Amino acid sequence: MKRSAFVAAALLASLGIVAGCSWFPHERRAAWRLRDEESCLGRGLVKFSTYIRPARAIDGPGMCGLEHPLRVTAFSDGQVPLTKPETMDCPMASALQTWIDGIVQPAALARFGQRVTGIHEFGAYSCRPVNNTPGNPYSEHAFGNAIDIAGFKLADGTEVNVLRDWGGPDPQRSAFLREVHGAACGRFRTVLGPGFNALHANHFHFDLGMHGRTTTGYVTFCRPTPPKSLLPPPAPADGLPPAPPLPMEVDAKLAPRISPDAGPRHAFTDAPLPLMGISGDGAAADYRALSLPN
Repeated sequence: MKRSAFVAAALLASLGIVAGCSWFPHERRAAWRLRDEESCLGRGLVKFSTYIRPARAIDGPGMCGLEHPLRVTAFSDGQVPLTKPETMDCPMASALQTWIDGIVQPAALARFGQRVTGIHEFGAYSCRPVNNTPGNPYSEHAFGNAIDIAGFKLADGTEVNVLRDWGGPDPQRSAFLREVHGAACGRFRTVLGPGFNALHANHFHFDLGMHGRTTTGYVTFCRPTPPKSLLPPPAPADGLPPAPPLPMEVDAKLAPRISPDAGPRHAFTDAPLPLMGISGDGAAADYRALSLPN
């Protein structure tokens, strides 16, 4: 009898293991994630191209994944490539593009006189907990809703690096990084960087996680707090625009109106000019030179 009871218990246990997914519900992602993905795609906030393409849905393990992932190799129609292809959701791709267009490029032009032509990123989608620490909640990286950015490449090949230049000796590079980091708080809901903790000393972390909403909009978390003032961008060397080319062709048009034998005449009215005591063969030439526009 005892043996029969033992066998029955073992059989039930094995059935429980096999049928576990029907006994215990599969972890589900929050409904707002799919809603945000589909809203972004429906509004056409991201344009598909050679550089941004739809990918196959990612489902698991656990809650990891996204319904409509995008495979991204570059932004700005290929003009700002990433270090490697990244997987992210539509809202993240859209927010990154508006950040590049509205913040990064104007700041680079003002401070360096050239555009950003590349972004060095550590990664976007990754099924892992926050800070890669077991027991922590899922990171926004686990949903393709985050990216880590380590630096920028300028048109002349110059590299602006978060680890080296955030507190480095070049004041314009430092100000550029602090500017694009601080202004990102208006584009993303979480913005972390050097000074927040040791784990973020070498990169910016941007995500669109849900921290709640108030009457004024989504709750955001930005660390370190953006500075109130930054080093101003360098001014042009003399503060003046380049000088226009001299209109040398004017002399050629006016010259035929002056006859060498008629004496000096006004360059525009062609009226005779008095010699004013000047005489000799060089008088007419002298007055012609004086009467022509400078």
